[in-house]
Amino acid sequence: MTRAPASAYAELMGELDALLAEQAAYYRARAPEYLEDAGVYGVTPETQSAASQAIEAALNAAAPLGDVLELACGPGTFTGELADRGATVTGLDASPEMLEIAAARTAPRTNVRFARTDLFAWTPDRRYDFVFFGFWLSHVPAERFASFWAAVASSLTPCGRVMFVDDGHRTNDELVEGPGSSTIERRLHDGRRFRAVKVALEPMSLERSLCELGWAIEVRPLPTPFFFGLGGRARRRPEDQL
Repeated sequence: MTRAPASAYAELMGELDALLAEQAAYYRARAPEYLEDAGVYGVTPETQSAASQAIEAALNAAAPLGDVLELACGPGTFTGELADRGATVTGLDASPEMLEIAAARTAPRTNVRFARTDLFAWTPDRRYDFVFFGFWLSHVPAERFASFWAAVASSLTPCGRVMFVDDGHRTNDELVEGPGSSTIERRLHDGRRFRAVKVALEPMSLERSLCELGWAIEVRPLPTPFFFGLGGRARRRPEDQL
């Protein structure tokens, strides 16, 4: 018997949901050790330091940020920097363990709040001037890329801006399904293994994909393998509205 297309699609989506649940479980389990080795494996500390300085310069150039929404804030790696340049910061993450660390790291600032949220089921409840996510976009599978950016669009004020930082770096050890797959495997210090998503993003192709979705975001390379994007919704020209 030939499987019905709808049934095959449902099975595929069920497998994707299971993968994303495992990814969320990995970051919950990793929270206690995250700050011990938060750098990108295989990238020199000098390269990572240079990228951090470039990101700080970009945030300085973008400031003031107004009301900020930080998606997948993790342990607050960028939250303090955003709070220092914004009026308020709302940090969302699926891991309560990460949020606890983030809250401790950003205290005693009074312009920061956190909330536990599954970003793949997230519906914004208000609009913000600036949306930021660091090292999150590469964990969004291709099947959820458009819907994620639609949610980002609905969280922005009319002139709101988006900034993201990421890398497309995957180690050979992670590529358990080969370089053509975005499914990787990562291990904790205790040896436990988890599957996760890591898309091999590339700045130029990412910028084109965002343009096709109606965004005007310039994706700029940083010291390899890092990059950042900054921009907003594309403004329609008068002739396009005729």
